[in-house]
Amino acid sequence: MRSFTRAGEYSFVDLDHDRIDQRDKCGFGCDRSYKGFMNAINESDIHNIVLSYLVHNCFKDTVESFTSSTGMKQSVDHLEDMEKEKVEIFHFALEGNALEAIELTGQIAPDLLEKNKDLHFDLLSLRFVELVCSRKCTEALEFAQSKLTPFGKVQKHLKKLEDFIALLAYEEPEKSPMFHLLSSEYRQNVADSLNRAILAHANLPSHSALERLIQQTTVVRQHLSQECGKGIHHFL
Repeated sequence: MRSFTRAGEYSFVDLDHDRIDQRDKCGFGCDRSYKGFMNAINESDIHNIVLSYLVHNCFKDTVESFTSSTGMKQSVDHLEDMEKEKVEIFHFALEGNALEAIELTGQIAPDLLEKNKDLHFDLLSLRFVELVCSRKCTEALEFAQSKLTPFGKVQKHLKKLEDFIALLAYEEPEKSPMFHLLSSEYRQNVADSLNRAILAHANLPSHSALERLIQQTTVVRQHLSQECGKGIHHFL
């Protein structure tokens, strides 16, 4: 690109060089900030963040293995957070033992499921799925009529109820279009929702420090990317 100089003369500006230079400056600045941030992190801080995540999500066996392999000592706070009942409830739901999860939840948080109809419905659906997988179709239908049908007054529950009932029409429900309702991923989602609800009921953070850190890091990275992009775009 040409630019004017004195006496009406032209000189040429190397825009490609300027773009590369700006990009390198931006990249170097971001990279230097990142390295400085990483150097400021203490290894014990990382261990504590990972440990809090494991405790938050009731991975008791993993907590024991992690603390043993890293030489950490579980603090009183971590032990208190990992209450026996909460761990049992989480694993009951994860394994599809919904009735046990519901009963124990009622003991430690009596009004939780009454106030959270969506979660209550999802837990009951795990019991229905358990019966379907066991090929107890008659019992599954009776359970749906007595426990799930009352939720059908709400449109979003009605749609899910129809999907669950449709499982009974297949000799092999695992091969039906609704097979995802029988998956471990579905149970995991329900168990996670229940765990977060119990934590919130106890006025504890519903998400672990690691999850919040990842969310914050994602936002910062997006912001930095946009800022660097603006600098580059200026020369395009």
